[in-house]
Amino acid sequence: MRKFGEYALTFFCIITLNFLLPRLIPGDPFTFLAADTDEVAITCSEEQIARYKEYYGLDKPLSSQYVQYIDNMLHGYIGYSIYYHEDVLAMIEKRAAWTVSLVTVSLGISCVLGTILGSFSAWKRNRSFDQRLYLLMISFSEIPSFLIGLFFLFIGAVCLGWFPLSGGMSPFAVFASPLPKMLDIVHHALLPVLTLVVARLGEFYLISRNSMLTVLSKDYIRTAQGKGLTKKRILFGHALRNAAIPVVTRMFLSLGHVFGGAVLVENVFRYPGVGYLMRESVMIRDYALIQGIFLFIAAAVLTMNFAADMLYQKLDPRIR
Repeated sequence: MRKFGEYALTFFCIITLNFLLPRLIPGDPFTFLAADTDEVAITCSEEQIARYKEYYGLDKPLSSQYVQYIDNMLHGYIGYSIYYHEDVLAMIEKRAAWTVSLVTVSLGISCVLGTILGSFSAWKRNRSFDQRLYLLMISFSEIPSFLIGLFFLFIGAVCLGWFPLSGGMSPFAVFASPLPKMLDIVHHALLPVLTLVVARLGEFYLISRNSMLTVLSKDYIRTAQGKGLTKKRILFGHALRNAAIPVVTRMFLSLGHVFGGAVLVENVFRYPGVGYLMRESVMIRDYALIQGIFLFIAAAVLTMNFAADMLYQKLDPRIR
């Protein structure tokens, strides 16, 4: 119950900041109403802007706007886009599928691959394989995800031409069946997924390696070695089972970082997810859309953190 209260207080602070931050951004959402993307063109007169502000309730005092914002949220309404003239929740639902699939697949691959590499590295501690792999993973973990994305974009799309430059699927393409359409989507998603996998791989490698080193020093591992069990059975049958707790917990806690990385990667590849939509909403100062996207990301991160807490208690009853 105490944990639930902490998360509720955190969520309240987040939605308050979520209300204030868009209004602190210089500029006015009505300046961009008739402008093309990335272009600024003032087309509304002062009278028109005043009418728009009155219509959307932005002419009221900040305290009144905040009360209305909380009341709308309690009724499940997060706003109407000033620029796109569309319900914000519907817009986020359309884009969330792209981002959630991108984040889920990349997080799963980086977790499994990082755990396997970390386990082998711990088994071969201080040998050439361990030292080279450790240096490589440290290097990967220090490079920002958008730089990794730009590198893959330049090599894979510009130089080799193996992958599309941008987008989530081929524009204006007509597919005879669902399978070609799915393959086209996968083809467009390969570079963004690869970027996020490489960006997060070092984190899981280091956690699993450190956890595995602790487990491999236990007496029951030496007993298993003394019994003549195979290396594969000792590593994956005995050691990994006990070393997996911090890795699983980190996988849930990493969701927030992966979402942050996905925002940058989606903008590098112009991938049609929530991150790319967030950039557009900030550029046009669409308060309702910015609030909705920030709320979506915050809710996803808090939910995963809460799940990580519950799972950690389940896996290790000593921390209850």
